[in-house]
Amino acid sequence: MRKRAAALCGAAVAMAGTFTAVPAEASAPNTETTTTQTAKLTWKSCATEDHPTLQCASLKVPLDHRRPRGEKITLALSRVPHTARTFQGPLLVNPGGPGGSGLTLAGFVASSLPPKVAAQYDVIGFDPRGVGASKPALDCKPGHFDPVRPDSLPTSPAIERANLARAESFAAACGKKYAHLLPYINTAGAVRDLDAIRQALGAKKINYFGYSYGTYLGAVYAKFFPERVRRLVLDSVVDPTDVWHEANLNQDVAFNDRHRAFLAWVAEHDATYGLGTDPEKIEATWYAMRTALAKKPAGGTVGASELEDTFIPGGYYNGYWPHLAQAFAAYVNDKDPEPLVEAYEDFGAVDASGDNGYSVYTSVQCRDADWPRDWRQWREDNWAVYEKAPFMTWNNAWYNAPCAFWPTQSLRPVNVANGRLPPVLLFQATGDAATPYEGGVTVHRLLARSSLVVEEGGGNHGITLSGNACLDRYLAAYLRDGTVPRGYGEADAVCEALPDPKPAAAGKAASAPSNGSTLHGLLGFRH
Repeated sequence: MRKRAAALCGAAVAMAGTFTAVPAEASAPNTETTTTQTAKLTWKSCATEDHPTLQCASLKVPLDHRRPRGEKITLALSRVPHTARTFQGPLLVNPGGPGGSGLTLAGFVASSLPPKVAAQYDVIGFDPRGVGASKPALDCKPGHFDPVRPDSLPTSPAIERANLARAESFAAACGKKYAHLLPYINTAGAVRDLDAIRQALGAKKINYFGYSYGTYLGAVYAKFFPERVRRLVLDSVVDPTDVWHEANLNQDVAFNDRHRAFLAWVAEHDATYGLGTDPEKIEATWYAMRTALAKKPAGGTVGASELEDTFIPGGYYNGYWPHLAQAFAAYVNDKDPEPLVEAYEDFGAVDASGDNGYSVYTSVQCRDADWPRDWRQWREDNWAVYEKAPFMTWNNAWYNAPCAFWPTQSLRPVNVANGRLPPVLLFQATGDAATPYEGGVTVHRLLARSSLVVEEGGGNHGITLSGNACLDRYLAAYLRDGTVPRGYGEADAVCEALPDPKPAAAGKAASAPSNGSTLHGLLGFRH
């Protein structure tokens, strides 16, 4: 899974290799006839201090696109309008999830791209159906993640029953509250919403930039509407061949590796954290902390499950490592639980928007593909993975367990293989835990004219516009004029990963690179 790219890629680090360019034609107003009448958008300022030109609008779309005159739902949209004479059309951006809000991402992307590139696009954010400011917004069971939850590790029949009861009650609450909506909260529905947005924007084609689950959304859109794709950027790529049960089991192994990388980093900085220099002993200390918290939650808030929730974000983004290490050290060395409670509130606690995101996450994942309905299969699969990857396995199992009881029938996953697209640009880190490396390689193979840029040795999830100038040069070149690298072997180009963060100076709060931390705050967790 990790560190394979250099041996298999013929492109050198940085901007080497041969290149293919795509004409930079602008998207002309759409004159095609469609069966769905899409209203024009009315944009109004929703400016923020960081994004003073941000605009917002709403769009009504059919709940069921097969019945365009039937019930409507409302999508919330945002836009940073183009300012250059050269206009390359709309660039739709999505942060993943499923269940992630993309309204703020538009401003981030527009302000993070080189100004001359961003100025040529209308950067469009949107909340997918069911999410955030779109209406109706799902919230199946408010407070579902309130602490303290049962221990995720089902070491007794009673603990397993308690976790099963939570999962089953959540699925039942969704079914009772949103029975008529749930059949339409899925990737295929969101894809048709994307095309409705395209029509409302008056564009014959769209440019699309998606992170994480947003890569699957983009790939499925491209499968449904290949002739309507102008440019397609997929960062941290979902493997479409194992959605979604197998994908979560594969995640568990990758997150365990990433957690161990964090513990090794703590060992390297023993002078700061005082937890020792042996990563295996530090790992044992971490699990001893988990055992202690299962018996006595820190601050009456952070039990074993909440501890896992707190440290899982470190698998998405190493900028959080100094914060997590400080909390770990304070609890172990100083018997001080407060930093751990604070870290949980920063990284693990679920607020109302998180309840909404989880409701959409389960609705999409449980509807998109088959999940085992026999709990014995879940038990067998997860205990087998736990034996080699204990860090996140059972926490992740319970997160997805409502799918065992979901009130709607499942659909078939979409085969995204596609030979009808213009050149596509993919980005993947070799040590990504949330969307393991093989996903990028698989989609590179399935999309005939795609190019894969690999961050060698990187472990973060969501790697462009996060501080790596090499990656961002490839992204900017593609959005500027369609240039893509063409190498040979598994990847077309390789960039070196950024160094891991440094501990904060004594007496100072831990810090993270501003652009990286902002992006990962927008992407969220549990993709």
